[in-house]
Amino acid sequence: MMKDLFLQGSLSQIRAAILDGRTSASEVAAFFLSRINMLDRAGPHLNCVRTIAPDVSAEAARLDEAVRQGAMPGPLHGVPILIKDNICVAGMTMSAGSAALERFRPGKDANLVRRLRAAGAIILGKTNLTEFADYVSDVMPSSFSGVSGHVRNPITGEHYGRGQGSSVGSAAAVAAGLAPVAIGSETQNSIQTPACMSSIVGLKPSVGAVSRTGVFPLVPSQDSPGVLARSVEDAALVLSVLRGADLADSATLEAAPFLNAEVDGGEPFSLGVPRLTIFERPELAPALGRFLDCLAALKAAGVRIVDHCDPPAAHELLEVRSSVFPTEFKVAFETFMNDHGHPCGIASLHDLIAWNDAHPEAIPYGQSLLVNAQSSQGLDAARYLADRRADITLSRTQGIDAALTAYGVDALITPMSSAAKWTGKAGAPVIALPTGADAHGRPFGVTLFARRFEDAKLISIATRVENIIAQRLRPADESLTA
Repeated sequence: MMKDLFLQGSLSQIRAAILDGRTSASEVAAFFLSRINMLDRAGPHLNCVRTIAPDVSAEAARLDEAVRQGAMPGPLHGVPILIKDNICVAGMTMSAGSAALERFRPGKDANLVRRLRAAGAIILGKTNLTEFADYVSDVMPSSFSGVSGHVRNPITGEHYGRGQGSSVGSAAAVAAGLAPVAIGSETQNSIQTPACMSSIVGLKPSVGAVSRTGVFPLVPSQDSPGVLARSVEDAALVLSVLRGADLADSATLEAAPFLNAEVDGGEPFSLGVPRLTIFERPELAPALGRFLDCLAALKAAGVRIVDHCDPPAAHELLEVRSSVFPTEFKVAFETFMNDHGHPCGIASLHDLIAWNDAHPEAIPYGQSLLVNAQSSQGLDAARYLADRRADITLSRTQGIDAALTAYGVDALITPMSSAAKWTGKAGAPVIALPTGADAHGRPFGVTLFARRFEDAKLISIATRVENIIAQRLRPADESLTA
């Protein structure tokens, strides 16, 4: 049945079925639009899709006609993709989750959206996110945005809680089968955490692998668009389309020489466990048993596990309270607003705070983080410069890189997204894999990470780890699986 293909097949299988005539781009798009209407707008009312693209049917029909005319199809021909609503799509609103920007309609696509279209993907719509990628209030749950309310996790049936990452709409949509793949973004934990909590795969590439042009910024030194998907294979395919140099984003020029590295997928590999500073944290207690099971399964399959494998600066990094987030957010916010002509009359962070003060119903959890960012001193401030140097040293030089070198391992593995602070500050690639449930029956996953720009190597390792321990949970509501 085509339904089974659409809900369980790989992106390559869906594309192949379109090209050989078993289905069509129009049929695929119609299927997912119908599921969004039944399950997001009604039924369990997941509220993960904010808006539907106005030209979905027309674009699908155009792609079907292109196949009939013998045009060369792209690697994502006919694949419907949802886009996080902090990414510009021409002709659609882009709110970044803020009621203040509800009417902002960018005039052109983000670089990554142009790449998706060129590969034959159909932009299905935009997903809800934690407002400003969770940089409004330090008590606001990840499910919430002032423009759209709360997103529901299809696996647990609950709203996403505090600290569960801002790409919640993209993760929920994939977990619920509202799209086969979605685009998210991560600054510190915003892809890996909702992926783990939604029992799907999350791939956050190295900072610079994917252009941020047209993506609403949080912390440019750490921001990285990425992929929420059903498998590592699908996530890697989409990343192969997204990645590449962009003259408007200098970080991509630094990354470009490393992104096409050849990797031998059959070579033995080893994984390090940073046990002392991550695995033994009290809040991870319910996950420890399942994590040990995963390590045992990997070891039985021939993977060399090095346990313990702690970076020398691990404790120090976990205690860091840095000025990097508020400083970079304020500067990047105001630069973005200026570049886009002061949308909705907002030119500065001061303007946004004033708008929120005038509309308190839009910020029921307050705006403590915005107020804190407003008082930051700029990118030339001595404290910011020192904090950014310390972040890199602790997370990269004396962090991830040091652990991999000292213990001779290929990648590190941790329960859930417990290393997000390391990977975020280091700009390192991360892949989250679903591996069943923890001791309380809640979604459990592991994260794999490596040095910055070792994306190809990490994807190769994750593919093999996925084959050994991956296990996706079914949604709580039976209507989502019917």
